[in-house]
Amino acid sequence: MAIELTDDLIKLEEAAVAEHAKVRAMQAEYGRPADGWTDDQHTAWQQQWDAWRTASEAVQAAISAHAEAAGESRYEVEKALKGKVRHPESEEG
Repeated sequence: MAIELTDDLIKLEEAAVAEHAKVRAMQAEYGRPADGWTDDQHTAWQQQWDAWRTASEAVQAAISAHAEAAGESRYEVEKALKGKVRHPESEEG
């Protein structure tokens, strides 16, 4: 049985992935905190980390609500969603 994913779920996961990419980009730009981040760099990174956490919490809550409403496994909903958003090439063909 295929898991039905809503556009809202997909958009929430895409937002969380985008926020995480920003965290990783900042880490790549700044290096490790031990390498001597400035206060401004640390503040910017913390704000971005918080944005990622907020987006992640929103998608996790939506996954739980969707699974419960649809009578589906929460794990299977999350797996299908991450596969669709993070690995769309495996959805083709």
